[in-house]
Amino acid sequence: MFSKATANFVRQIDPEGSLIHVSRVNDSQKLVPMALVVKRIRSWFWQKTKYQPTDFTLGDLLQDGKVLSPGVSETEFLTYEGTFGDELSGALDTEAGPIKVSLQGHGSSKLQSCFGKLKKEELDVKKLLRDSSNRPVDMQHVLVQQLEKRAEVLAVVKERILTTNSCSITQTKKEQCSFHGVLKLAGMLRSSVQVCVKDSTDIEVDSDVSLEIPSGTVIAYSILELEIKKNGHYDICLQPGTVGGIESDMPVLPRPSHESLNVVDGKCNLSSLQNGSQEMDLSPLAQLPQPTRCDLFKRLQETLRDRPALSCLQYVLEELCSGETPTMHEELSESQTQSVSAILDRLVTADGHNESSQCGMTANLNAAHLLVSALEELPDETLSLLSDSRPDSLEAFDTLMCMLKESGAPVSIQCSPLLQDNQVFQLAEQLLRSISVTLRRDADRLWMEAGNTAGVVLLVLCLSTHGLSLLCKGLK
Repeated sequence: MFSKATANFVRQIDPEGSLIHVSRVNDSQKLVPMALVVKRIRSWFWQKTKYQPTDFTLGDLLQDGKVLSPGVSETEFLTYEGTFGDELSGALDTEAGPIKVSLQGHGSSKLQSCFGKLKKEELDVKKLLRDSSNRPVDMQHVLVQQLEKRAEVLAVVKERILTTNSCSITQTKKEQCSFHGVLKLAGMLRSSVQVCVKDSTDIEVDSDVSLEIPSGTVIAYSILELEIKKNGHYDICLQPGTVGGIESDMPVLPRPSHESLNVVDGKCNLSSLQNGSQEMDLSPLAQLPQPTRCDLFKRLQETLRDRPALSCLQYVLEELCSGETPTMHEELSESQTQSVSAILDRLVTADGHNESSQCGMTANLNAAHLLVSALEELPDETLSLLSDSRPDSLEAFDTLMCMLKESGAPVSIQCSPLLQDNQVFQLAEQLLRSISVTLRRDADRLWMEAGNTAGVVLLVLCLSTHGLSLLCKGLK
């Protein structure tokens, strides 16, 4: 809730700007002017940049041990109150033998943020440059040592936006579901008679959650990246768009940008892409033993309903694939930690019974990391749909997307019985609509209509469903 509220705030008042929304209330105490923030370089080009506040300030890293106290100005910012809502609906009709089932659902969600009067604190960058001149970074500092291994970027907090009074965030959800079942009897004279309607059930679920945010809570901030040389000398990146980092003897691989996708007139070319030296290869998932695949699929579907657990799983897999010692997020509950640990145990022990399987195990981890990284980028609505999808429906959707991808044009419905299945079409329509892509169908053809901004998220959805379908292949 807090992360969604602050993200909405930044989108409204500073779109395409320098402000970063605060994801967790717990980070607020760390985000003081001149505090150090780690900018994490992600493994895959589509992943959003993540920022991790630290317990240190720039003064803690500089040699000579003198206290660094640059000036900080404080000004009134604005008064903010926002309400954001979504409405979703769906229907499903299916018939098997003498039984016909109709399912209809409707849901709405409203998030109201009342941050009230806000203030801005801004670092005096000129004074900081004067006071810190000729003071190199201590390259033996534990934080620098850890970041050198991961090739991540250090930055200082330049400004922050704070609440001045206690305020609230409220989320209201309403869900309605109607279920109708009809039983038919076929007579000996080939006549069909409806003899009963059972059951007709309406379910309503309401939930209201409210958070009270104390005065002085940071909801957004901006940073200046640091460029640190091997000898400890550093520069603050003052020009917009300049990128910092810690100088290393290791060559830096180029990272493809979003322009790697070919998106023209709503048609997306989702051919195989490479990220540096890492190829997007999910095939090792299909080579896992069926019991392992079955267990991973079920546990992953459960994790898709829990965004913090999914993010933690992605983070730990990233550390494992980069050779680091994995660590769990302290904010996770015991059940979340157990869920993440169970998935990791399954992956690590799948082929770990002999030394010759080491390369295979690495391939499994890389494939799992790719799949989970793609899933983490999907909207909550898409994750919810995937978490409830049956294995055969996911396989059918994956096949459908491959057909649309390979043809690059509308495909004939008559070319495959799969395309004539209403359940497959409804799932495909819902999944694509959740990422703002429209699936169209007429009497003979099926095609997608996607805007110019949908290419990346469509690729991520295709990777996610393909990986899940590999895990559940052959399952019932």
